[in-house]
Amino acid sequence: MLRLLEIEFIKLWNNKSSRVLILTYFILTTSIAMVTMIKFDFGDFQFQLADQGIFNFPYIWHFNTFFVAWLKLFLAIVIVSMMANEYSNRTIKQNLIDGLSKKEFVLSKFLTVLAFAAVSTLFVFIVSLVLGLIYSDYNELSIIFSDLEFILAYFLKLTGFFSFCLFLGVLVKRSAFALGFLFIWQIFEGIATLICERKLFGTQGDTSDIVMGFFPLQSMYNLIDEPISRLNVIQSAAKQLGADFSLEYHVEWYEMVIVMAWTAIFIYLSYVLLKKRDL
Repeated sequence: MLRLLEIEFIKLWNNKSSRVLILTYFILTTSIAMVTMIKFDFGDFQFQLADQGIFNFPYIWHFNTFFVAWLKLFLAIVIVSMMANEYSNRTIKQNLIDGLSKKEFVLSKFLTVLAFAAVSTLFVFIVSLVLGLIYSDYNELSIIFSDLEFILAYFLKLTGFFSFCLFLGVLVKRSAFALGFLFIWQIFEGIATLICERKLFGTQGDTSDIVMGFFPLQSMYNLIDEPISRLNVIQSAAKQLGADFSLEYHVEWYEMVIVMAWTAIFIYLSYVLLKKRDL
């Protein structure tokens, strides 16, 4: 397995665009720390984001994993381009001639997906831990290391999404078309959501959510719920307005199972396509 990973990373390192995208992703992730320096002055009123509790343990695990996950598109482009380059540069054919089986080829790509997801998750964990130790009002170990389920959910979310991108790269062969297909699929799921909510199930919102929860992109999004409404300032404002924000924010085990199932499906379909395709 290490040999397969080494082959993939050599290819990525020799690709300038991939290096730039990977570095951009990690630089933007690190820039979360810059949020702490933002101050808003409204006359005598000064407002700093870090003072609002967004970096308090254990809330920081939820906040950072939710928002950093939006940056995954940078690595998704790398993965899609990685597959497109295999076709355009004919390295896939050369690898097979050199003795690499199609199963090993797909495995090498999946190991790269896991490596991207694991390194990104570790990076987010370290950045969040450092920010929390600096700004959090709570530093007890039991509080610091609670709610780490969001870190696991982040890893599964990235693994599932990158596996989907890998499948699209194998299916479409060209990175631009694969990313276009990803965008179209997102629109398709959005339309499916509207149909479920307004035509099929009407006011039965829970039924609509359950059905849409089985769609690939929606299932990945569902792993980590939005954290803004969890902030104390939002909760207090909601109570004053008579609204109820008593939502469930924890990661559900069945949502993780759905994403893992889609990951397995995408990797298997990638192998099936590659196996049947004349290279």
